[in-house]
Amino acid sequence: MAFDGTWKVDRSENFDKLMEKMGINIAKRKIAAHDNLKLTITQEGNKFTVKESSTLRDAEIVFELGVTFNYSLPDGTELSGTWKPEGNKHVGKFTRLDNGKETNVVREIIGGELVQTYTYEGVEAKRIFKKQ
Repeated sequence: MAFDGTWKVDRSENFDKLMEKMGINIAKRKIAAHDNLKLTITQEGNKFTVKESSTLRDAEIVFELGVTFNYSLPDGTELSGTWKPEGNKHVGKFTRLDNGKETNVVREIIGGELVQTYTYEGVEAKRIFKKQ
């Protein structure tokens, strides 16, 4: 499975602008910019387990492709949504529970790196991870 493994954030593009658009205050944005996020992803059929480890928190998320689940961002923002496969990508569509606005995420492997592209209210950002 292409996403299986441990991935450490290497760099981000436009991530501060995305967080600002989401209403995250400057202090939390500065911490998040240097969170040293590590994702450990395992897949069993359509079931995924994602272990997040960062300076902000440790969390484990278990979900099935196409099945709605709830998720909390490190700042406490609550989301509900799904991950669905589209070719070699996983496309996540999530709705914020506080304001009903949509957040979209595309997870794909590009050049051996895990790239997560986020879109929120017209702002796009990327977090690029290298396999450990």
